[in-house]
Amino acid sequence: MGIHRQVAQLGERCIRSRAKKVLNGNFARTQKTIEDLIDSMRFHELVGMAAPQIGIPLRIFITEIRATKLRKGQGAHNADVLRVFMNPVIISKSKQLKTGYEGCGSVANVGLFGKVKRSNSVTIRAQDRAGKPFVLKANHLLARVIQHECDHLNGIVFTDVADPLSFMSRSEYLRKFRK
Repeated sequence: MGIHRQVAQLGERCIRSRAKKVLNGNFARTQKTIEDLIDSMRFHELVGMAAPQIGIPLRIFITEIRATKLRKGQGAHNADVLRVFMNPVIISKSKQLKTGYEGCGSVANVGLFGKVKRSNSVTIRAQDRAGKPFVLKANHLLARVIQHECDHLNGIVFTDVADPLSFMSRSEYLRKFRK
């Protein structure tokens, strides 16, 4: 069982650093990081989280598309199981782009949301929790979350790629989109 950790915030060095590849040698540390990520993501009501967001500079992120405080109306059509991605590489992106609002646990203290244009589908190669390689084609919300989390592994925050005229506060976002 992991422990939930505070989410590193924009301005902290770990958020802007490029994460290092997970090597086979330290299996116990990797598993502890994954457990802490899962507990932290769920505790903070997020649908994805990258290791740098809990201060660990490794190329690991997790996703779990489910209902949260901000996604109460999460439909079954978008839901997705808990997934672990180690050493992920996006190997292809669709040319079809979709603009959608994003938030982030690493800017939660300011409660900022903004429009980000991302590929509607991606194919990613990674290793699962046991280190076994896999390839996954993801669409829609899962594709957006994967791209967002991959950005974290490279020191990029959604505010870097969002339309600067689209930013809104958490309260504005909830008024506009929460059903």
